[in-house]
Amino acid sequence: MLQTGCSSVFFYPDNATYITPDRLNLDFEDVYLDTADGETLHGWWLPALTDEPAKGTIYYLHGNAQNVSAHILNVAWLPEQGYNVFTLDYRGYGQSTGAPDIEGALHDVETGLRWLAHQEHTEDRPLYLLGQSLGGALGIALASEWTQRNEQPALDGIILDGTFSGFRYIAREKLDQFWLTWPFQYPLSWTIPDDYEGTDRIADLSPVPVMVIHSVRDGIIPFEHGVRLYEAAEQPKEFLQTDTPHAATFVIPAYREAVLEFMEKGL
Repeated sequence: MLQTGCSSVFFYPDNATYITPDRLNLDFEDVYLDTADGETLHGWWLPALTDEPAKGTIYYLHGNAQNVSAHILNVAWLPEQGYNVFTLDYRGYGQSTGAPDIEGALHDVETGLRWLAHQEHTEDRPLYLLGQSLGGALGIALASEWTQRNEQPALDGIILDGTFSGFRYIAREKLDQFWLTWPFQYPLSWTIPDDYEGTDRIADLSPVPVMVIHSVRDGIIPFEHGVRLYEAAEQPKEFLQTDTPHAATFVIPAYREAVLEFMEKGL
């Protein structure tokens, strides 16, 4: 950890295939994107499963463990609701090349959003970002830059589920929990760039609507992280308090409905 900073706190990738969209009766396309620094990213495009035109497109950024094939169930319900979904693996995850770190992952999520921006599906339909856990932290940094630069297409809504309030903050918190790393919590956390702390950047998302979701039973990212993010955000914003384990929000139909209502306010 002294050699790699705190990357191991945030990234737990593997290359196993857990479930593919076809096993969930979803249409899908494999997407491969080349990054400017020579990596190749793998993602899935899941088109809406309705006869009507899609209501919008959701850019999904997954959590820190395994790879996108282990997280796909979190968004598998959205195509049936009329939404396209695009999701990718950060470098070092699944079929994506390279080794993960914070700067690289931020580059990857921007690469994915720029690909989406050039797809015909996003030309005249709403575009939303849904980030869970690590994906939400990456999403705040990405969306704040995108919004402040007035990039097009503009984001129509940002949903943060079980997201930690800052890279340094959560690193110190996790290092503090283990006796071996406790003495190093401050020196190691200072190896993390402080440019991407969620509580510092989330206000920059305004006027894009933000929904912060956090569970009182989240055993991975404590509930206070969601509260801190919500309090730091500017209006328009919503807070959805849930009662599930970490990253299990969308098992509950009522929580799915709350997210649909949030998105459909802008339709």
